[in-house]
Amino acid sequence: MPDVLVIVPTYDERDNLEPIVERIRTAVPDADILIVDDNSADGTGRLADALAARDEHVTVLHRPVKDGLGRAYLAGFRLALDHGYRFVVEIDADGSHDPDELPAMLAAARGGAGLVLGSRWIPGGAVRNWPRLRLMISRTANRYAPWALRSRIRDITAGYRVYRVDVLRALPLAEIASQGYCFQIEMAWRAERAGYSVLEHPIVFVERERGSSKMHLGIVLEAFWRVTVWGATQRLTPRKRAASVTMK
Repeated sequence: MPDVLVIVPTYDERDNLEPIVERIRTAVPDADILIVDDNSADGTGRLADALAARDEHVTVLHRPVKDGLGRAYLAGFRLALDHGYRFVVEIDADGSHDPDELPAMLAAARGGAGLVLGSRWIPGGAVRNWPRLRLMISRTANRYAPWALRSRIRDITAGYRVYRVDVLRALPLAEIASQGYCFQIEMAWRAERAGYSVLEHPIVFVERERGSSKMHLGIVLEAFWRVTVWGATQRLTPRKRAASVTMK
């Protein structure tokens, strides 16, 4: 049985789904892929079923409503925990994350990193074709959140990542309620705060060519509010041992 599960959350990503699945299968042919579809209106779920029907490494989890990125990943994490995988990958369906980086990221996880982040904001990382407002939001979030949370992670909102499953098993997943990139902040912060090693691997993030971004003001406001509360609370509680955060 493969020891890697790649989770691809989808909502209205029909035009992007087949290309990203093919790229993942080429980059890590022995991995399994779980498509988590939130009842897409454009037929993404039906296409996912067709892909799964012709490839035993692809499975589909259909959720009845659009319920947020965080809950989609948590559903995938539970499946990984139940089925004995050793590593879990998060990757966007829109092609912005290059699957060719996966072998190196998985090698880092196999080498002992508890969490490997595909980082845009370390030397060697970059963003292409983002509008100025999106760039400003990301840069601001990745300065404010580490400062508020006393984190050493440079790209704490990164959505391209590899977890060792033992890290996920140790984290309080039932307590995770955040969505959007706030979910990514919370998960990375909790892993770092629990003492697991975090490695940032440089990637080039390329803005999607097809479809529309799911980013909206509510996601930004949620992240700002939750990070501020977590940061204030953390300052009132004893600090745990620091995790190791490294850059490749």
